[in-house]
Amino acid sequence: MTYATHRARKRFGQHFLQDQQVIDQIIRAIDPQPGERLLEIGPGLGAITLPLLRRTGAMMAVELDRDVIPRLIASTKGLGELTIFQADALRFDFREAAGTEGKLRLLGNLPYNISTPLLFHFLEQKDCVQDMHFMLQKEVVDRMAAGPGSKTYGRLSVMLQAAATVEQLFDIGREAFSPPPKVNSSFVRLVPYVSPPFPIKDYKMFAFLVVTAFSQRRKTLRNSLKTLLDSDQIELAGVNPAARAETLEPEQFAQLASLINSDELIP
Repeated sequence: MTYATHRARKRFGQHFLQDQQVIDQIIRAIDPQPGERLLEIGPGLGAITLPLLRRTGAMMAVELDRDVIPRLIASTKGLGELTIFQADALRFDFREAAGTEGKLRLLGNLPYNISTPLLFHFLEQKDCVQDMHFMLQKEVVDRMAAGPGSKTYGRLSVMLQAAATVEQLFDIGREAFSPPPKVNSSFVRLVPYVSPPFPIKDYKMFAFLVVTAFSQRRKTLRNSLKTLLDSDQIELAGVNPAARAETLEPEQFAQLASLINSDELIP
C-alpha cells in the first residue's frame, strides 16, 4: 500500500502518518494487549491500524471517508478482525460500540479542524472509555496540558483536567505526514477519572461558568463573572475577586459554580 493510492481530502482534515519511527513510538506508548477493546478514530490508510491488529488480533475503527475503507480492508486482510463503522466520529455513539463487553481504548490522528469538538464528544461518553491516545496539533495539546498561570491555560485545559489526567507524551514533526500539515503535532494520553478528583455539583453550570470566565480572560473575576456571582460570593468560595480566570485551579472553578443555583442563568 502506497500513499499515492489515495489523495488526502482537505475537507476531512486528512494527513496520513508515514514515518515508521513515529509509528513505532506510538505503538509503544499505547502498548496494546490482546483482549483489549481498541477503537481507532479515522484510521485512514492504516498506518497505525496494521501494527495494532498484529498485536491484538482484533479492533474497531470509525472512518468517515468511505473511499478509504475498501483499501483499509484489503491492507489488513489476514492480520486480524477489523470492525469498521462508516460514520462521523462527532456523532458516533461510543457507548453503543462498547456495549457490555468492557471499556474502550480510543486512539487516532484527529482532524485538526474539529479536534476540540471531538475531545468534548469523547468526554461526554467517558464512562465507557478506559483511556485515549491521540495525535493532535501541538498548540492544542499544549493548551490541554497547561497549568494555571500559563498563557495557554484556558477553557480546554480546565474542562479536560476536571475529567481526566492529561499527559503530553512527545512531539511529531510535520514531515512525518503526507501531505505535511502546516503545523507540528503532539501525541497525548488522557485517562478519565474513575473517581472525580473534586466534586462538581452541576456539570452544566460548571461548564457555563468556565466559558464565561475565559470569554473575557483579561478581566478580573469580579467583572467577568458579575452576571453570575458578586464579590462576596467569589470570596466565599475562597477565591480572590481580583484574580483572573487563568490563575485558578480547575477545582476552584467547581467551587465557584457550586454557589450558583439558578438554571435560568444558562441559556
